[in-house]
This record gives sequence, C-alpha cells and structure tokens, in this order.
Amino acid sequence: MAILEMSVEAREIRAISESYLSKIWQHQLLDKTELRTEDGELVAIIYPGRINDDHGADFRDAVITTSRGLIKGDVELHIKSSGWREHRHHQDVAYNRVILHVVMWHNAKTVTKLQNGQDVPILALNKYLNNPLSQKLNSASSRTILQMPCLQIGRRPTTNTITRLLESAGKARFLAKAARFQTDLTQIRASQSLYQGIMGALGYSKNKLPMLKLAHILPLHLLESMTGSEKSDEECLIYQQSLLLGTAGLLLSQCPERYQRGQLADRWLDKLESIWASFQGTEVMSYHDWHLFKVRPNNSPLRRLVAMSYLLLRYRQEGILDAVVNLVKEAPANHGHRHLGEGLAVTTDDYWANHFDFSSGRRESPTLLGSGRVADITVNVLLPFTFAWGQFIYQTDLAGKAIDLYRSYPRLPTNSVEKHMTEQLSLSSSLVNSAQRQQGLIHIYNNWCTQGRCDCCRLAG
Repeated sequence: MAILEMSVEAREIRAISESYLSKIWQHQLLDKTELRTEDGELVAIIYPGRINDDHGADFRDAVITTSRGLIKGDVELHIKSSGWREHRHHQDVAYNRVILHVVMWHNAKTVTKLQNGQDVPILALNKYLNNPLSQKLNSASSRTILQMPCLQIGRRPTTNTITRLLESAGKARFLAKAARFQTDLTQIRASQSLYQGIMGALGYSKNKLPMLKLAHILPLHLLESMTGSEKSDEECLIYQQSLLLGTAGLLLSQCPERYQRGQLADRWLDKLESIWASFQGTEVMSYHDWHLFKVRPNNSPLRRLVAMSYLLLRYRQEGILDAVVNLVKEAPANHGHRHLGEGLAVTTDDYWANHFDFSSGRRESPTLLGSGRVADITVNVLLPFTFAWGQFIYQTDLAGKAIDLYRSYPRLPTNSVEKHMTEQLSLSSSLVNSAQRQQGLIHIYNNWCTQGRCDCCRLAG
C-alpha cells in the first residue's frame, strides 16, 4: 500500500509544474482561514503578490498575517521544499525579502533559511486542496484559473465608476509626488531637487536607489561647474561623463572584470580615464552597487548617465531648472507631450552612437534617451516638480499648466505593475488609455494591494 501511495505521489510530482502551483497560490487559497505552516503557526493570505519577472522570488509584495501581525514581502514557490537549497537560494541576497516558502510537498529535513541567517516558515499546499491533486490537474477549474479576476471584487462597479476611480487615484499619485518635491524645496536648491528626480527616474526601478545615491554624492552644482563658457561642447561632455561615470564606479578601469579592452584603443576612453585620474578626494561608488541583471544594454546605468551629460550640455546656458520650467510654459494645450518629449530626448553621433558600453564590439544605437523613458520622466518627475515649484513661488498658472498637461498626457509604455493590475481587476486595456489612469493603477497597487488593505479598496464595489 505504501509503495502504491508513493507511486501515485511520484506521478503527481512529475505532472505538476511551478506554473500550475503559482495559479493555486494566487487564486485558490485566499478564502482559507485555517492554513498552518509546517511549524504549526496560523497564516492567512491577504494578498498573494504579483509575479516577479526579474531575479529573485516568484512573487513580489505579498501580504500575509501570522501571530506576529501583518507581514509584507516576497513569496517563493517550489514543488518540493528541498528546492530551496537545490537552487541555492540560501546563498542569494535577492531572496532575503522572502516571508513565506510555499511548496506542494514538504520533504526537506532542514528549515528554509535566508542568506542573512533568518528562518522562513514553510506552507505545504497539498493539505489544503479540496480534491486529490490528480483530479484537480484534470478538472475544468484548473483551466479557468487564469480568467479569475481579483477576488475582492464583489458587485462589479460600472465602467464610468472605474474610470473615475482610476483618474482620482492617478491625481492622488501626482499630488503625492508633488508634495515630496515641495518638501525638498524647503531644504535644498530647486535645481538639485529636479536633478535628483531625473536621476532617480533614469535608474528606473532597478537602479533608482543607486542613481539617487550618486545624485547626493555628486550634486548638480559640481557638474554644472564643468560647463564653463570657456569650454567647448566636447570638453564639457568629456568632463561631465568622466565625473559621472567615475563617481559611479562604472569606468573601464574600475570594473576590468566586466570588460576586456584587449587591443581596443579609443581617444574618448583615454580622455575619460585621464580626466578622472585628475580628480582628488571624490567619494566613489562601487560597480557592485548597480543592478545589471536582465538590464537591456540601452537601459544600462552607464548609458543613462551619459544621457544626463547631454541634457546638462543642452541647457548649459539657462540651467536645467529654467529649461524645464520653460518647456512646461511653452507646451501647447494640444500635443504638449510632443513638445516636452523633444526637450528631453537625447540622440548622438559620437562614441556612444556606436557603443552600448566600453566593450570592444560595436553596435549602432544613437538613441541615449528615447521616447518611452522621456515620457516616464515627464509624468513622474517633470510635471509634478513643476507643479510643486509653481506653488512654491506662487505662480498658480504654472502649477495649473503642469497638472493640465498631466491630465491630457497619453498612455506610457506598459510596465509590470500595470499589466498585473489590469489582469487582476479584469480591466480592458482600452480603459486604461491615459498616463493618469495608468498612474492610478500603480497608486491602488502601492496603497491598497501591497498594504493588505483590500477591505478599503474602492474598486471592491
């Protein structure tokens, strides 16, 4: 009998996939109130999180409750609990945010331990499936899981109600960003506040914090001091790029294990290294401070910093603060986004048109800052900053122009949070047809979903 049971379990293990296991985690356990971890602790799932498309745990931003209260973090899934050590997650810092190890079967003799030494509870799902797994794998319900919307939605709101809620949430996100800039304006120069905002946006989600760190180490006034009227455009660029890349720890000489220069000899590289060698006493970041896993070459922090040098060169006469404010003032009511985009887009025909980085291989890419990233910077930084600045200097017309442009701004490229929320709420992509509504989805995700506040969510109907 034991042999027969083992053979059945063995067949089930071979039949199930982590993809199917993730569907169970997302949709089949939210109504379970008596879940217990392998050490006997009660656990309730408030929000299962969103699928992670990057390095690290399978689900990001999950919310659970235990005897310790509300806990937020990541969730990792395996068919068997032994998979944790087999995949060497116990040695990987990217898994240190894991709060729950979810498995189908618990077979490991050791606890799940993070790289930082903390233990993580294990939840074995095979105990909580209503039907035998072999039946569930073949059932119709297993094929319809993908279509299940957010389980918190009961009486579905009307389309008009949903659009109003998305726009209201989008406005709330805009005003929250503006409020943070207003706080900055009472403490630091306005130009430095704007510079920090742009630098953070250039880092996108993976490198936002390193970019902000660099902006503090290397303030704007130091970079602008490299663009004196006596210097040519090329001299300004080479000095700013050397200072930006050198302080970031991203020059060729600072990360030789990444690049093999070999016989490559380039005048631009030699100048960068020579100028950097002349700087003294500058705090320097490490190459390892940056996240480069699954980063497209054109999105690398190195190229984004080079793009920043071109923006500073473009507005060397008036300064980037006045330049941005004037871009908003001069933007037409119709198609204002095109005017703003043209003011920030960066293309080049020099060294960086033929190189993604310092490697010897040449690949054509003249665009350093394209329309997608420019739109993101405009919506998340330029317009909320200008709104805050307009209020700070009592120019209500400027503040009003900024928020009007935000309301009319067309949709941005879809990101992973928007995709997740659209699927979870079963929304038509045509409904989320503006930047403001996209920002509304992100605001709902950050302030309700990831905080375990599903009972307060206005989209719950």
